[in-house]
Amino acid sequence: MPAQTQVGYPGFHHGISLLHGWLPQVITFVAVFLLIVAFARFTRRWWLLWVPICLVIAVGIAWASWIYTNNQGLASDPAPVLLWITIGMAGAVLAAAVLGIRTGRWWQRTAAILAVPVALLNVGVVLNQWVGYYPTANAAWDALTAEPLPHQTSLASLTSLRNTNVDTGRIVPVDIPESGSHFNHRTEYVYLPPAWFQGANPPTLPVIMMIGGEFNTPADWVRSGQIMPTVDNFAKSNNGQAPIMVFVDSGGSFNNDTECVNGPRGDAADHLTKDVPSYVESTFGASSDPAKWGIVGWSMGGTCAVDLAVMHPDLFGTFVDIAGDLGPDAGNKQQTVARLFGGSEAAWASYDPTTVMQKHGPYTDTVGLFDDLTPPAWQKKMISDPNVKKMLQQAQPSESTVGMGGRDGFGDTGEVGAAESLCAEGQKVNINCTVHTTEGGHTWQFAAAAFTSSLPWMTARLGIPVQGMSS
Repeated sequence: MPAQTQVGYPGFHHGISLLHGWLPQVITFVAVFLLIVAFARFTRRWWLLWVPICLVIAVGIAWASWIYTNNQGLASDPAPVLLWITIGMAGAVLAAAVLGIRTGRWWQRTAAILAVPVALLNVGVVLNQWVGYYPTANAAWDALTAEPLPHQTSLASLTSLRNTNVDTGRIVPVDIPESGSHFNHRTEYVYLPPAWFQGANPPTLPVIMMIGGEFNTPADWVRSGQIMPTVDNFAKSNNGQAPIMVFVDSGGSFNNDTECVNGPRGDAADHLTKDVPSYVESTFGASSDPAKWGIVGWSMGGTCAVDLAVMHPDLFGTFVDIAGDLGPDAGNKQQTVARLFGGSEAAWASYDPTTVMQKHGPYTDTVGLFDDLTPPAWQKKMISDPNVKKMLQQAQPSESTVGMGGRDGFGDTGEVGAAESLCAEGQKVNINCTVHTTEGGHTWQFAAAAFTSSLPWMTARLGIPVQGMSS
């Protein structure tokens, strides 16, 4: 397997950036300016009574948001302090707009009202900078207006492209019918490489199932990850040969965190293991050989990739876990069991990758790649301090708190994490796995870089020769 580390995130600088540059700075400046104007009222009662109340409300909203985020296990990395500050600012201007509606001059009241949407927009900008969901304003606009994906076409149009030499692959929106899952899913997408169109009949190509993060749409790998230039360039350099990719819906809605299991939030596992494979094989002539099926998942999707691969080696022979957790995670263990499995410990154990591997015993042909994060340089330096390292080691969460704050069960001391633990367990049962680490944050840009570095290996593993890559 290739052991390479991507430096930087190429391909994420088309259009006006929402991650850095002038636009986020302008939004923050306007939000702070309106906040100052909204509070600049020169009365004793305002400063002695209403301002303290606004500050208490601001702190309360920020604190409640922090508690909720931790309680629900919504994040894999600790949120930046700036996020809680901007949430507090939004709470402060909302309070100022309500409590100060009858005080101050008209322009101060107007500024307070205008400050509310701008402060909320500022929260969204900081949140987006943290997770890298929309790299550019163009990407955000395309998603909000449901613009077609790159090279998108319809199922009906595929016939006219048969037996032609297309320059790039095509993305097809599909409504995959149920075949036993009863899972209410959204429109999903299938990428067909140029090689699929060559010849009178579709070739029997391998498939990569692409799974996104906890808050998701099926198009996230394309819109937020912006991986299509990578895929197009790879296929072009490989004589049009690349796997079929199916961008699946693991949640059914944007904020329904199923962790790809069957449970109260929907039978997502059945959809991904029953509905999707049968449809892709019958509709696009894809291979049904498990050695020709792989899964690439990011964050929650990374957890799904490992789980589905070890639970269903009869369906999937290869997986790439990009910054996933130790197992399905919806808070601490007790919360996870309740929320995802209806309180059933047995159901939880049946989806816990470590438990599944130990119970299954030796695998015959399952291969995995874990692409994980290491702390940035400044954090590594801090961790190297013996006192800090001892404190972090003592703070390792117990089994009952795994998942709190989205953690994978391991404090970040720069040592063993979920990837290392899962790979070690996998190697005990003949799963050939490797852990690659990259310095960076838990963002879509990291996910895209990890996908880029793993695509040639995954393609070769699925049986398609890769130009310039030895077997």
